[in-house]
Amino acid sequence: QVQLVESGGGLVQPGGSLRLSCAASGTFFSINAMGWYRQAPGKQRELVAAITSDGSTNYADSVKGRFTISRDNAKNTEYLQMNSLKPEDTAVYYCNADLKRTPFRKSSVYWGQGTQVTVSS
Repeated sequence: QVQLVESGGGLVQPGGSLRLSCAASGTFFSINAMGWYRQAPGKQRELVAAITSDGSTNYADSVKGRFTISRDNAKNTEYLQMNSLKPEDTAVYYCNADLKRTPFRKSSVYWGQGTQVTVSS
């Protein structure tokens, strides 16, 4: 079994910061790309940021310059540092990871359970 466990969500005032973590556990061979998505009420899930196994990153235009994605391959963990938060960043944030269970199998995408981020005064 593979699990992605998120932590770090919560309530923060506009202009504040939060750091989300997502740890992969279980038995697997390797992790390729990892990412963060979010879904606000009544809206579709959208990509926030992604990072490849060699550290290349990409961001949604709405978060560029404010959010930073990173990963610690030794800990099988990714992070999302969110600064200068705005009310429109309010959403459930989901992490995902594209990983291979064995060297001989195709990779599959796994998702975390989601963590609520609320930006409000």
